[in-house]
Amino acid sequence: MFEGSWQGKINLVYEYQQGKTKLKSAYHQAPFKIQRAFYPEGESICHSVILHTAGGIVGGDILSQNIHLFPHSQVFITTPAATKIYRNTEKKAFQDIMIKLENDTYLEYLPQETIVFNKSQYQQKLKLELGNNATWLGWEIIRFGRSARRETFTEGQWLNYTEIWYKNKPLWIDRQSLQGESQLFSEINGLAGKPVVGSLILVSTHTHNNFIKEIRELINHKFHHLILGVTTLQNGLLCRYHGDSVSEAKTCLIAIWQLLRREYGLNSTFKPRVWQQ
Repeated sequence: MFEGSWQGKINLVYEYQQGKTKLKSAYHQAPFKIQRAFYPEGESICHSVILHTAGGIVGGDILSQNIHLFPHSQVFITTPAATKIYRNTEKKAFQDIMIKLENDTYLEYLPQETIVFNKSQYQQKLKLELGNNATWLGWEIIRFGRSARRETFTEGQWLNYTEIWYKNKPLWIDRQSLQGESQLFSEINGLAGKPVVGSLILVSTHTHNNFIKEIRELINHKFHHLILGVTTLQNGLLCRYHGDSVSEAKTCLIAIWQLLRREYGLNSTFKPRVWQQ
């Protein structure tokens, strides 16, 4: 392992018993920590906040998250602040996220934004296995470069792989790559100089309504002036944002998330306190 880097792990197991979703077991190895579970929406859905105590990810870091929901569990997971990927021209940083949702489970995995510094090298892989009647609602918000310092992502590498499986068959596979040296940050067929991208994904093996119409009406009413689109997936939907502002991306995706929560019978006005700090 590269000097000064971390090999961090966090393993979380959730279980539903007598009307309450509990964090059955939690193992964490620095720099990861987990806050005590809490229940702002009632005992059926467990809220967890994953902390990265080192303040950011550096070259040579090897991080892993393993999240397992036993049947009937409902869980909301977020982070308390932005994740920073620091510059390093010598070593790449890695993070693997493995999520297993057993039958009749529901997971919202909504970390705060990731800031990718210029000259950083980062690779993330997320693999999700769904059981029967399982639902996953996740997002990712990325800022390339520190715009406040007029920094752009002109050197470095960012790789992001997402795979969602059901009964050993892929439901959705998404592979994204940005090479700073390729000029894709500035070119029209790349980011066109707009440093923020956001994706919200809903995938479910439960029979559900098509929410595309409602989301498009929301976009046309509130966000028609933005680069924001929605499309159907084989078992869900995908929303993409592309623009200049993390706060703008959050505002859009939170509104869509709250709409989807309403459709699933959850509190559509809820917003975690940690997002408002």
